[in-house]
Amino acid sequence: MIFDAFFFVSFGGPDRPEDIEPFLDNVLRGKNVPAHRKKEVVEHYMRFGGKSPINEQNQHLIEKIKQAFARNKIDLPIYWGNRNWHPYIEDAIKAMQHDGRKRALAYFTSSFSSYSGCRQYRENIEAACANIVGAPEIAKLRMPFNHPQFIQAAVENIQEAYQKLLRENSEKVFLLFTAHSIPLAMSENCDYVKQLQHSSKLIAQHAGFKNFDVVYQSRSGPAHVPWLDPDVCTVLPSIKNRGYDGVLVMPLGFVTDHMEVLFDLDVEAKQKAHEVGLAFSRAQAVGHHPLYVDMLVDLVKERLDESPVKKTLGDMGPWHDVCPPNCCRYIPKRPS
Repeated sequence: MIFDAFFFVSFGGPDRPEDIEPFLDNVLRGKNVPAHRKKEVVEHYMRFGGKSPINEQNQHLIEKIKQAFARNKIDLPIYWGNRNWHPYIEDAIKAMQHDGRKRALAYFTSSFSSYSGCRQYRENIEAACANIVGAPEIAKLRMPFNHPQFIQAAVENIQEAYQKLLRENSEKVFLLFTAHSIPLAMSENCDYVKQLQHSSKLIAQHAGFKNFDVVYQSRSGPAHVPWLDPDVCTVLPSIKNRGYDGVLVMPLGFVTDHMEVLFDLDVEAKQKAHEVGLAFSRAQAVGHHPLYVDMLVDLVKERLDESPVKKTLGDMGPWHDVCPPNCCRYIPKRPS
């Protein structure tokens, strides 16, 4: 298949304090999120200087991808567009159209299938292309939750974080994989939970952990709407009560260490762990690891070469390149 551009698609985040509220207005538009939750999130950003780390981390990841493309003789210029903040998805597509790009291969900064992590980005792209005459055709990479290099990147980050607990003389450590919670209604029509459980099992096995679980974080909906649980903080007391003296947290559902990771894990979960008497260590997200970049190169080569060999671990096989019509469909109930 002939592609002439690589489209890096992400969530976006504020770069300065005055960006926070308009950014959150974009994120929350049409969503039934309580006002107090928005205020809490503003305070989270201000605690870290009013700036999200996601944009700088994405820029760093893009630079690493450029270098890896050059090493592998992949001639695809990279365009970057976000859903909720500059540079926007539509701006990136306009730039591709201006440069005469006809067919782009898109990478979403998500490793697991859900409406918010995949289908909504596809809808964003379709809506933007509908407003741009001569917009390029855009295809996407498959979800890499069971790719060997994804698994190994997570394993090595966990092993590094485990060394911290060993230095603190933790003898019995429990491993927690976290992912962003989503509404149950969203999870019921996607493979988000199934993929998370599959990936976490593979990673734990390769990292040498028998005792592990998948938990969730960062829910934002009203209390009466059911979301995936348990929350990471609620399980920590029971881990202590089961005789563990340390907890290692791996933000499996996140590509980089953005605000939800920095606040919900490095502040709230760490504080809760210490309150109940658990030593705490948090592994870096996979997007910081060189193997993750190598994995992206491998996924691109799959599409450029139309290779029948698609690397995976476990028994779920490679995920689809082209999403079926009803894949991750979700129609949220909007406030009236």
